[in-house]
Amino acid sequence: MLRLYVVFILFTLTAFADEHFAKLEPIDRVTIKSEVNGKVIEAKSSLEGKIADGVIVKIDDSLDREDLKHSKESIKLLDKMIKLNQDNLPFLRKSFLSKRDLYRKVAPLNSTSLNQKESLYSSYIAAKAQYSATQEKILNLKNQKVSLAQKIDILKDRVSKKSISVKNRYLYSLNVKKGEYLNIGMPIATIDDISKAKLTLYLSEDELKDIDKKRIYIDGKVTNLKFSKIWKVADKRYISSYRAEIILKPFTTFSKLIKVEVK
Repeated sequence: MLRLYVVFILFTLTAFADEHFAKLEPIDRVTIKSEVNGKVIEAKSSLEGKIADGVIVKIDDSLDREDLKHSKESIKLLDKMIKLNQDNLPFLRKSFLSKRDLYRKVAPLNSTSLNQKESLYSSYIAAKAQYSATQEKILNLKNQKVSLAQKIDILKDRVSKKSISVKNRYLYSLNVKKGEYLNIGMPIATIDDISKAKLTLYLSEDELKDIDKKRIYIDGKVTNLKFSKIWKVADKRYISSYRAEIILKPFTTFSKLIKVEVK
């Protein structure tokens, strides 16, 4: 009798060795976190549990937009200042070269007084200094423009990150409310990609043998499905099992348990 009981137990374990129950899940789930600081001025909680396409959360960006506006105006003024100085540069160069040539021409002459020579030299040096100063001013203005352009890029990026939008994603949960203040790294929303579904199983080492030759049964029905991923390292939680995933077509509902057999 005991022998028959043991045989029955072994038969039962063998019969269900390749049977699994896996939860039907969306192919991907992402938690969106805030990349900026700011006050929430809009949170579309009515879209929770629905397919969302567009802005779901808006963070106050009024000061950033104002700063961006003024920065763009400043860069236009810088462009005008650079152009004015660049337009003036050829005349300053011509004046400096003319005074230099005049001084060099007069300097060797004994008929010209020392005071006249010193006056011409001073005029030449002053013209040269003005020309060099204008060149330096143009470089400084261009450097300011580069810094301002970088600031504008940062402001544009910050403004873009204050409108959190999704494209055809299932809004599983919205974690913020209007009036809350967000810090960088705070969770905003959890979204799912339900364009496909997946099942996650944990296979034993024996099940992995000749896995390519085995068929996958879903709720008792044979399918043409194959494992999309099989981990080669044993799972941390199920230390004697190996994680495997099956990708399925879209479903209208998720989270139900599916019986999966591999044989």
